[in-house]
Amino acid sequence: MQINHFISGPLAVNSFLVVDEKTKKAFIVDPGGENKGLLKQVKEQDLQVEYIILTHGHGDHIGGVESYQKHFPEIKVVAHEEEKEMLENPSLNHSTITCGRPIVISVDRYVKDEDILQVGNMKLKFLFTPGHTPGGMCIYVGDSLFSGDTLFAQSVGRTDFPKSSFASLKESILAKLYVLPDETKVYPGHMGTTTIGFEKEHNPFV
Repeated sequence: MQINHFISGPLAVNSFLVVDEKTKKAFIVDPGGENKGLLKQVKEQDLQVEYIILTHGHGDHIGGVESYQKHFPEIKVVAHEEEKEMLENPSLNHSTITCGRPIVISVDRYVKDEDILQVGNMKLKFLFTPGHTPGGMCIYVGDSLFSGDTLFAQSVGRTDFPKSSFASLKESILAKLYVLPDETKVYPGHMGTTTIGFEKEHNPFV
């Protein structure tokens, strides 16, 4: 599994292009905006990008969806079923403020907690982690976790938005993420990478 990191969008979101090198099938996590480096890599490696997976529906994480849909007409958008209202309502997802335009996302596949998605030889497990948003989720694949805005390096996602809940966020982290192996690599939606073991010892918010 090859994990490629790109900064995208107006709020410098960590977007990821994750590739199964054997089959050349790939998925994108949280496209905050179009990134020319990502497009170049897809072309150079002749990749088949099958999915855009959204950890949640805030505008800074969805700004590039429409662009990649144009570049990859067969691509499918995946999100948690509890995030439908957020993705379809610009007033809730703050896209006008964040991206300068209202964004409405039509999802091709809504998933639930512990659903599995196969991409090439990669098996993705979705973990429902509400708190930052009602339908926030993380993506667990191999020894890696894409945590969106649920868990950061020594921090957590904001919970001062409408429909956010610190109590739910903390419970999500304790029940769904801190039970993963300590060596699990965490790739958050902002800032640097970390591990589950390090956060269990050093995160002051949980």
